[in-house]
Amino acid sequence: MELFNWVSLILVISLLGPAPIVVASSINSDGKPQIASRFLNLAKKHDLFDWMVGIRRKLHENPELGYEEFETSKLIRAELDNLGITYKHPVVVTGVIGFIGTGKPPFVAIRADMDALPMQEMVEWKHKSKVPGKMHACGHDAHVAMLLGAAKILKELEKELQGTVVLVFQPAEEGGGGAHRLVEAGALENVNAIFGLHVDSKLPIGEVASRSGPLLAGSGFFEAVISGKGGHAALPQHSIDPILAASNVIVSLQHLVSREADPLDSQVVTVAKFQGGGAFNVIPDSVTIGGTFRAFTKKSFYQLKQRIEEVIKGQASVQRCKASVSFFENEKPFFPPTVNHESLHDYFKRVAGETLGSHKVKEMQPLMGSEDFSFYQEVIPGYFFFLGMKNTSVGKPESAHSPHFYINEEALSYGAALHASLASTYLSEFHPKTTLIGGELHDEL
Repeated sequence: MELFNWVSLILVISLLGPAPIVVASSINSDGKPQIASRFLNLAKKHDLFDWMVGIRRKLHENPELGYEEFETSKLIRAELDNLGITYKHPVVVTGVIGFIGTGKPPFVAIRADMDALPMQEMVEWKHKSKVPGKMHACGHDAHVAMLLGAAKILKELEKELQGTVVLVFQPAEEGGGGAHRLVEAGALENVNAIFGLHVDSKLPIGEVASRSGPLLAGSGFFEAVISGKGGHAALPQHSIDPILAASNVIVSLQHLVSREADPLDSQVVTVAKFQGGGAFNVIPDSVTIGGTFRAFTKKSFYQLKQRIEEVIKGQASVQRCKASVSFFENEKPFFPPTVNHESLHDYFKRVAGETLGSHKVKEMQPLMGSEDFSFYQEVIPGYFFFLGMKNTSVGKPESAHSPHFYINEEALSYGAALHASLASTYLSEFHPKTTLIGGELHDEL
């Protein structure tokens, strides 16, 4: 039998009730604290779970779009104030960056996105969105609640932390590139690694899934205006038909993947927008089409971008039309591929296995979805994973970005425990480091 020295730590967490939480931390023979296996029990017990549920429901009722998360940010800051956690605000309009620990290296970050989507919620329940045309249809309300839950746990363990945990509450993940702006603002300066998660309605509750290397694709958007000459539909010879030109453009765009891309290099081009004409017997002057393109490498991504523009303009010209193409690089920055750091993959499997059980940690195939967490991974080692929340009692799970999307709130405990486990264990296993910036040594954020 393995011998342990047991050191009792009485942790008083001020939740909804006055009762203290008593947690025993163990230290094994090599002196390392065995914290990870205990976080899940803590996250599930007492009033911590109910506290996270309450936060998540408040956020769900009051969704805010990217860079408009003012009330969301206010709620986060109020909870951090109650916990005695210091933070920076505003960071990139509405962002909040919190700090728990020594204030010195090493620094490890855990991140939650805050923004909602511009869509009408179709789920009828007590805490349905109160804002017409806006909905938390991607789980960001749950992500914020989980990160706050982890913050509550870590604050009670603050004296045991061997470095600093950086809490990143990020605005504008849904196309706004909030992560990109946070990086540009220097929010992660001196941070050694960052972890992030996303709920998954098709993965069983209590399981996680990820992989080393490319996990999610790089993505961009495009829009083209194809201009011709309008006229009477009965006299097409007197017009230049932009609808016909746009139709040929769409068909030709599909050939970029099927006939130009390496079959082993996954890519996607999808035209999801087609607007033109308003009458049955009138050929319009112009048509607007738009869509998205995805790839797992930067080289493939930018080659695809170049060919999209060439095909649109070329095919429009064949039909005697003109075309202008926009990629919205300022409004909707391109998301790089989400690529998990190889060494962090082994670390994640071990810590998640200690927290959930090794049989609950799954390998997965890459997905064509995208995440702006990838901007962090371009500058520091980062790791992103999916957290299961499948609820078998309510029928078929709804995917993200559906007006019928809902959260299985049981997942909140798992997310909070994993955030806390990954961050605290990272600090205990990595020796403090200083970073040379501008010729001077800095050991604090």
